[in-house]
Amino acid sequence: MAISRSQLVKELEPGLNALFGLEYKQYENQHEAIYTKETSDRAFEEEVMLSGFAQAQVKPEGSGVVFDNAQETFTARYTHETIALAFAITEEAIEDNLYDRLASRYTKALARSMSQTKQVKAVNPLIQGLPTTNNFNSGDGVSLFNTAHPTIAGNVANTLATQADLNETSLEQSLIDIAAMTDERGLKIAAKGMKMIIPSALQFTADRLMKSAGRVGTADNDINAIKSMGMIPQGYVVNNFLTDTDAFYIITDVPNGMKYFDRAPITTKMEGDFDTGNVRYKARERYSFGVSDYRGIFASEGA
Repeated sequence: MAISRSQLVKELEPGLNALFGLEYKQYENQHEAIYTKETSDRAFEEEVMLSGFAQAQVKPEGSGVVFDNAQETFTARYTHETIALAFAITEEAIEDNLYDRLASRYTKALARSMSQTKQVKAVNPLIQGLPTTNNFNSGDGVSLFNTAHPTIAGNVANTLATQADLNETSLEQSLIDIAAMTDERGLKIAAKGMKMIIPSALQFTADRLMKSAGRVGTADNDINAIKSMGMIPQGYVVNNFLTDTDAFYIITDVPNGMKYFDRAPITTKMEGDFDTGNVRYKARERYSFGVSDYRGIFASEGA
């Protein structure tokens, strides 16, 4: 349905002082703090987790060496979605508008809608992958944040055993758990937390925890170990689209973790209709957000 003069009554009359409502600032590209961007030329992308070998064994004298097997363990699939939005304006509304070019004003609104949609979709794996929500799985078939990601050698956790709000204890335990992560064969990996992603409700707590010289909320003269040891070197980043106000996330240095595939960058098109004279405008892009190696992110959904 096209935007007609009946929906733009005041813009067709003399005496209007200002038009407002489409000039708000917005939070842009917050997904870049979470995801590594890659491009795609297929309908979907798959990434396969490989297992290495277990620990080497003692070879008794005169005995044969033990042979081990490597294998594929799970596949992460990224299925690209097509995101699009359009609007149309009648020929008469364009002709009779007194104050501004309708097209330029509403194409900016179209771009704003497309941008915000991307930010909402970007946080969906983080929100839906929490233990109690459990609506977004990693490639191994369990929720993205889980204490029992199955491997050949046992389970791996990328969430706290007991969910807790962001404080000194929970943050330290998260970093301890990250350092204890193992690979598919149970070998230790040298993982560490690099950056914390938080909702806006936790920004003051995060700032005190990571920037205070001493321990927060105590009368002791102890140093802030998290700051002193440089445990989260890239600090924290606020994501305003996270809906769980007490969940926090830590991006680790494990490669091939959270990924964003750009299948088709955003494009805009305009065309006129011969019969009606209406002008139609459309924006479209294709992308997907997901995770390959769940060890690339750690989370607690709060108490």
